[in-house]
Amino acid sequence: MKNKGTLRTVLSYISRHKFLLICLVLFSVAFSLLALYIPIIIGDAIDLAVEKGRVDFDGIKTLLFKVLFVTGLTALFQWLVSIIGNRITFSVVRDIRQEAFDNLVKLPLSYIDSHKHGDIVSRIIADAGQFADGLIMGFTQLFTGVVTILGTIVFMVQINYKIALIVVLLTPLSLFVASFIAKNTHSMFKKQSETRGEMTGVIDEMVSGQKIVRAFGYEERAQKKFDEVNSCLEKHSLRAIFFSSLTNPSTRFVNSVVYAFVGGFGAFVVIGGAMTVGGLSCFLSYAGQYTKPFNEISGVVTELQNSLACAARVFEFINTPPETEDATLTLTSPEGSVDFKEVDFSYNKNTKLIEDFNLSVAPGQRVAIVGPTGCGKTTLINLIMRFYDVDDGEITVDGKNTKSITRHNLRSNFGMVLQDTWIKKGSVAENIAMGKPDATRDEIINAAKASHAHNFIKKLPKGYDTIISETEGGLSQGQRQLLCISRVMLTLPPMLILDEATSSIDTRTEKKIQDAFAKLMEGKTSFIVAHRLSTIREADVILVMRDGKVIEAGSHSELIAKNGFYTELYNSQSAVV
Repeated sequence: MKNKGTLRTVLSYISRHKFLLICLVLFSVAFSLLALYIPIIIGDAIDLAVEKGRVDFDGIKTLLFKVLFVTGLTALFQWLVSIIGNRITFSVVRDIRQEAFDNLVKLPLSYIDSHKHGDIVSRIIADAGQFADGLIMGFTQLFTGVVTILGTIVFMVQINYKIALIVVLLTPLSLFVASFIAKNTHSMFKKQSETRGEMTGVIDEMVSGQKIVRAFGYEERAQKKFDEVNSCLEKHSLRAIFFSSLTNPSTRFVNSVVYAFVGGFGAFVVIGGAMTVGGLSCFLSYAGQYTKPFNEISGVVTELQNSLACAARVFEFINTPPETEDATLTLTSPEGSVDFKEVDFSYNKNTKLIEDFNLSVAPGQRVAIVGPTGCGKTTLINLIMRFYDVDDGEITVDGKNTKSITRHNLRSNFGMVLQDTWIKKGSVAENIAMGKPDATRDEIINAAKASHAHNFIKKLPKGYDTIISETEGGLSQGQRQLLCISRVMLTLPPMLILDEATSSIDTRTEKKIQDAFAKLMEGKTSFIVAHRLSTIREADVILVMRDGKVIEAGSHSELIAKNGFYTELYNSQSAVV
């Protein structure tokens, strides 16, 4: 049933190209009928040559030229069928990949965080490619095969309906054999596709984490893990290919028996005078042409099992519900008050994280959030930005529930710098101007100067026009983070979120950036997540978190005076220094 649903979805994509589909059907009909006309001409030529001493050479010559002309037309229409089939196929695959990518950027982060990134990439790239291979075979062989079968039936009936009836009754046995095998190989192809996605995930992990892999001597264990997945893929692939490979010899055996029967029975018919030698030759040619599409269609059916298994994985991804956007309100010139009211949240419903959390941040306050790893610091940021929605309670900005504010508008009012940097492939200037595409070159340079990135940018081969990416450009982690800070300096948002924003920057540069941030944060509500407590001493309010709760709150001096958990954290860092 699931396979039928996938097929219906595929047909809905194909139906978007009605004009090309009509052309494909017409050209397939033309190709098949012309291919069927050739045996008639050859049969006539044989009849002109069978009687000794009475060979009609002029007639044969004319028929040979006719064969050449019809063969040329047949080749032309076959080429057109192939071209149009490829055009429809890659248009359909383009649409599917486009919809998959469109959904990728709309999916909730909970989906991205809970699925292997390599598997997601495999669905959009590898599975869509496998689907394309099967669809091309379907267009180039299925259409012409069906027309050929119908055409040969008509021509065979005209020559000798008795022999034609026997052929028609016996040959479909090969299709039943192919269908039986195909039904039993679908699950194998599905496992093959899923394991291929798992392998992509393993390779993606190893490529992105090579430094860690080598630093901790993980090479042999990584190789063992890959070998296990690779062996599993080999097993599923061999099983799928072995059983699917039974299709062709099985169908060919049935068809050969039919062909031999037609030849033997037809010889007696010729001897009896009910059919000419040319007619028998034509009939044998039709019998071969009639059985050939069954072989091709059986191969197409087998390949489609693999294609539909791959397509099902892509459609499953496309049909994953995106982030719901039922909000309509927007923030205009927000003052910056942020309130958490009895908020409950957990990533795993079986493991509680934040319970009954309350917090009130006044406009313009600089709020620092500190605490041990896993206490919920970054989670608060995720909730403010609506990367995740609260399980219970509400978060308000300027008194408006964030769920009633459109995500785009809410996020555009926050400038965000994370510990994890991200650089898109493009020039340095394009990366800085990500949040403000219409920024002038002077604005970009001023933002880079404010983040102290200008000096190293000038030393790049082409300055601000140097092409960089996650793997290109030769930038250090600290330089990449300076570019991310430049983005915020350029957009000048009304509210700020700094999540370990200077963690990869040297102490001297960090002091300069802290001064720049201090100017940027003047009069703006700011949330600062930090492990180095020395960087947040000037915050208006410091929230000390543990196990999803605020256990202490106050200024640096107030918290030190309390001699509580914050003092313990601060002294431990001072001792390390």
